[in-house]
Amino acid sequence: MSHPDHEPSAAARQLQAGLDLQAGGFLDEAMAAFRQGLAAASDGPPGQGQDKEVADLHFRLGNACLLRGDLDPAAENYKAALRINTSLTSCWCNLGNVYLRQDRAQDAIAIFLHALSLDSSHWAARSNLVEALVVTRQFIIARGLLLEMIVDRPQDAKLRHQLGKVHFELNDIESALASLREAIAIDPQDADSNYWIGGILQRTGDDEGAQRAYAAAARLRPLIRKPAKTGVAAFRVLALYAPFGGNTPTEYLFRDASYDVNTLALFSDQGFDAEALKPEADLVVNLISDADQADAADGMLSVAADLVDRINKTTLNDPRKISRTTRESVAAILQGIAGCRVPRVLRCGAGADMVAMAREAAWPVSFPVLARPAGTHGGDDFEMIGDIAGLEDFAARFAASDRYLIEYIDYRSRDGFFRKYRFIFVGDEILPYHLAIGDSWKLHHDNTDMENHLWMQQEEAAFLDHPESVFTPANYAALRAIRDAVGLDYSGIDCGLNAAGELVVFEANASMLVHDHNERFPYKAGAVQRIKLAFDAMLHRRALAARLVDAPPQTVRQGPPATAA
Repeated sequence: MSHPDHEPSAAARQLQAGLDLQAGGFLDEAMAAFRQGLAAASDGPPGQGQDKEVADLHFRLGNACLLRGDLDPAAENYKAALRINTSLTSCWCNLGNVYLRQDRAQDAIAIFLHALSLDSSHWAARSNLVEALVVTRQFIIARGLLLEMIVDRPQDAKLRHQLGKVHFELNDIESALASLREAIAIDPQDADSNYWIGGILQRTGDDEGAQRAYAAAARLRPLIRKPAKTGVAAFRVLALYAPFGGNTPTEYLFRDASYDVNTLALFSDQGFDAEALKPEADLVVNLISDADQADAADGMLSVAADLVDRINKTTLNDPRKISRTTRESVAAILQGIAGCRVPRVLRCGAGADMVAMAREAAWPVSFPVLARPAGTHGGDDFEMIGDIAGLEDFAARFAASDRYLIEYIDYRSRDGFFRKYRFIFVGDEILPYHLAIGDSWKLHHDNTDMENHLWMQQEEAAFLDHPESVFTPANYAALRAIRDAVGLDYSGIDCGLNAAGELVVFEANASMLVHDHNERFPYKAGAVQRIKLAFDAMLHRRALAARLVDAPPQTVRQGPPATAA
């Protein structure tokens, strides 16, 4: 018989019970046991052993809360453990993880550094520090730390993959490709590195190499899985994209989501098992957004439409609706909207005589005109042309592709500056995203001189906070009509206001970029966040509605037959 003095305390018994329950997958029961242990410890006599057990109970309860996605209780329990024992390196590390998931990356960095001051070899603290440095865009420091870690673990493919991504952020393309290829050499099943190689090669113009990398990645793992940040997913999204089809940018929109995002790369020569994909989605989100590029990329919108039909789930930005958003289609759809000036658009096929086509279309060329190759965005090869000779020159330089001829509408403000406004349509909401101000007709926010003009920043901030102070009720009526005519669940518009106060449409489609890298313009943060919150809320609503529609009918239970009195 054991001596009573050697019997484990009630707190110790509950600690062990909690660990056993958690190991068996009974997380709620384990958390209850840890809490009972803390209650027992508070009733027992104080002592050094008791303090150790209490710290461990708080630490284990914090871990369980973290697994559940309950971040605030996790942080409180970690802090309680550290008040008792400041040398718990893993506890410091996990507290840093909580801060990282709470978007407090800079605070997380300080915590990880403290953990490493206690144990410089603590691998989790080193790995998580890299993640926090990447989140805060401290890529040079992250690269140095990764290189040190690779010396310790030269056969770690994940480290090589991370290093490749960091090299890419530092615009060191050759080193990025080399690191990603090293990752694949260590782990031939590394689909992520193949996807990254494909993306990098596509950006550098090596379409053939990109196709090979994408195909290799798709063979290894057709779905790119991104689990919900909270740990327990509210629902599942199946996102469809075409590597060469032009896609809605979602790096920011899908970040830190409370739902699982399973992304499928579509290729025209690859079959897809719709039945196998159905369990991966409560909701399908089609990301193929550029009708011009997608048409050129082996009819990817048709491929997506066929797959959507076979999956037969609620779909946002249906591919068939996207197919109606080429520049000339949108211009035709929007003609006649009150208070809206829509430039005439003529599409000229590859090799065609642009001047002759304009005349044949009963659209006399009136200079200046705008011209651009089909499937391009931003300022890429987008030119203002002043005469026939200039138009013939443009046509010859881009003869291999379809080209657009676009009517130029002067939208210069009374003060001589040009202003381009971007709104994002999220369901029924019309949300401002940015205002670009400059002295040139071709405006892009990143290429303006707004960083050096406080008045421009103040004007943009005022527009983002109170767009109704700039856009009249008539302007908003035009925006609503444009949104309804385009008919997408998520899209955007770039527009201006002419001297008569009419809306001048530049483009309206689902390819608009929304990002949060606004260090130079921190006042944009609120507007950007409102778009993401609206996007997440829209997905939640549509997923809930889809589940209600897809739920099997409830069986009505029959009671016993009534008996006579």
